[in-house]
Amino acid sequence: MMRTLLAVLLAAATFSVGGCGGSQPDSSQRALAPGVAAPAIDGQAVLEHTKVLASDEFEGRKPGTKGEELTVSYIVEEFKKAGVEPGNPDGTFLQNVPLVGIQADPNTSLVFRKGGKQQRLRFRDDVVAWTKRVTESVSLDRSDLVFVGYGVQAPEFQWDDYKGVDLKGKTMVVLINDPPVPDTSNASGLDPKVFGGKAMTYYGRWSYKYEMGEKMGAAGVLIVHETEPAAYPFAVVQGRVAEQFDLVAPDKNMRRPAVEGWITLDRAKDLFALGGQDFEAMKKAAVSREFKPVPLGVTASMTIRNTIRTIDSRNVAGKVTGSDPALKDEYVIYTSHWDHFGIG
Repeated sequence: MMRTLLAVLLAAATFSVGGCGGSQPDSSQRALAPGVAAPAIDGQAVLEHTKVLASDEFEGRKPGTKGEELTVSYIVEEFKKAGVEPGNPDGTFLQNVPLVGIQADPNTSLVFRKGGKQQRLRFRDDVVAWTKRVTESVSLDRSDLVFVGYGVQAPEFQWDDYKGVDLKGKTMVVLINDPPVPDTSNASGLDPKVFGGKAMTYYGRWSYKYEMGEKMGAAGVLIVHETEPAAYPFAVVQGRVAEQFDLVAPDKNMRRPAVEGWITLDRAKDLFALGGQDFEAMKKAAVSREFKPVPLGVTASMTIRNTIRTIDSRNVAGKVTGSDPALKDEYVIYTSHWDHFGIG
């Protein structure tokens, strides 16, 4: 999971040095002369560190748990063994990161309505949803559903899936990944000049879809899950029913959509049928610069109740001083994340 808010200055090369064991000189003494290559990364050492961090003892490394304490302590000790210096201005390795944890009550459902017909989606089985708003509860109350294709605004590709639509108070239904634009010179491939071809760009990421919901003032964002374009099964999405953490924001994230979530492909097809549309036909139509948002004529209703807590998590920061005195005040930053989902 990409979680930049828990960035850790933790390069694989640093770990491989730590895996050699024994005392190490400080980083200024270990600085290499220009043109001298650093030791190659020791794959076995990296594997050993991975085994430790991924072990059951570390309980999935969830923030605010015993797993965080073990993980942070392990990284600090390995930094010290490798001769890495503390990276914080106060001379320490640790930086406090205030986080807010939001746990959605699973006793809820999502209801689609059109006229006298309705479809009820079961939480976790059919829909996984949450809110980033730091509040006891949020609701969608008969919010109009609008299909926005892949939900992309990409001026560099002359692509805008939001042409002529006002989404304020409405709920977006959006596809995962980038628009798969065919390559005119290769019938079986994708155009590498548009959205990177087969390589997913940030426009295809689930996080981008929710960010666009915020930008457009939408009340809700529902991503249609498909295993191949998402690159993971719905079981991975179901893991998000656990407590979620975010940075503490002055506005308590009230600018975000009230509800963010995923629905299964089967329930999406049912939704489109309820709205008198064919899902596959709409999906095909979305792979075009000419695509325009399609109101589905269906409303969504849902209430999510939350349990909220705040914790102090930690970043781990270390530094290795370079050998060039003219460049000693310039930094190359390596980041990674130490956290994961905890016990599922």
